[in-house]
Amino acid sequence: MYEYEIAQFRSAELIRRADHERLAREAVRESRREAAERSTETESHTSRHRRPRFARAA
Repeated sequence: MYEYEIAQFRSAELIRRADHERLAREAVRESRREAAERSTETESHTSRHRRPRFARAA
């Protein structure tokens, strides 16, 4: 009986860890998506032009 309770406890702990890691990954993914949206919004409203990619030929 004791081994069965330990197995149940371990199973529940693994499930809790998996849920926590999944939520952490989703939070990171969401924050990256929001940061990408903010960066595209700020870049699209600026009138400043980027530097040329290649130097001019002499």
